[in-house]
Amino acid sequence: MIRVLMVDDSPLMCRILGQMLESDPGIRVWGTAGSGEEALALLQKGRPDVVTMDIHMGGMDGFETTRRIMESERPLPVVIVSSCWDPLEVEKTFDAMAAGAVAILPKPANIAEEGGEYEQEFLRTIRAASEARVGRLRKKFPDPGAPLPAAGKGRVKIVAAGASTGGPQALAAFLSGLPAGFPRPVLVVQHMAPGFTRGLADWLGKITPLRVKIGTQGEPLSGGTVYIAPEGTHMVLNRSGDSLRFSDGPPLHMVRPSVSMLFRSVAEVYGRDSAALLFSGMGADGAEELKQLRNLGAATFAQDRESSVVWGMPGEAVRLEGAEHVGPPSVLAAILSGMAAGSSNRAETTDNGERR
Repeated sequence: MIRVLMVDDSPLMCRILGQMLESDPGIRVWGTAGSGEEALALLQKGRPDVVTMDIHMGGMDGFETTRRIMESERPLPVVIVSSCWDPLEVEKTFDAMAAGAVAILPKPANIAEEGGEYEQEFLRTIRAASEARVGRLRKKFPDPGAPLPAAGKGRVKIVAAGASTGGPQALAAFLSGLPAGFPRPVLVVQHMAPGFTRGLADWLGKITPLRVKIGTQGEPLSGGTVYIAPEGTHMVLNRSGDSLRFSDGPPLHMVRPSVSMLFRSVAEVYGRDSAALLFSGMGADGAEELKQLRNLGAATFAQDRESSVVWGMPGEAVRLEGAEHVGPPSVLAAILSGMAAGSSNRAETTDNGERR
């Protein structure tokens, strides 16, 4: 039985979310709190399995409450349930992610229209959060020092990465570990609730040395830039590998954008001259394709169990022997930096425009 503490100053929202939780026989509402202070007082008396957290509340806000929960002796998985149209709220939401929250969901806007689909995603997120390894979030990743020696120096022409639950924290650690002059484009698929992808890009752009943006159709790829897949569309490469294109094809692994779609495209266009990484997340999106990339001779990486919030996607890649390197994000960044050293800022092309 998964026990959930709901923290929200709206009795109506607590009732709506509570009914969704109680509809699952494996989940029950452990308690409700209308403020951060009330939530912390309840946590002194008992321990639920998951906390859902509003951001803007009277008194202590959700960011500060999350931070205190994660700094306590007994941290808990926190799922942010937040409005996504308020820029200030989005900024506070990602502050809470930095403090250790494991996932983000928007508040349901219209239950009559989106109730079934929203409820399914809400319950799936709660179940994933209940398995999260939040005790590891306070641990600082080891400083890798100088870039580690690696074979194939200068061969990596493009980098692709995928993540889901717990991914924003992993991406922040990984991208912060790459140098400002990192010479290759980095393509990212992050499973993210609708309305928050722009906030993710803005947040990562403030804490990493690279330029971070949402990918756009036909835009030329540049080194030192991180391209995040837009919401609701698969992100792939064009035939020459120097720009992006997008597809509204069916979801893969029940998600769109899909890491598998991105990795397949990278394998087809760049093959062994690529690097691919899988970070924290539930499920198996991208795992088989990481193995295929390794078989082609590409550099492949997976986040380790100890630093992952949910070791689903990277764990499946490790099980399939698809990851050549396994470790915390900052160490993977150091290894990749060594591989990409000496490369130029743009994909090399022949006179007829094909990738070389």
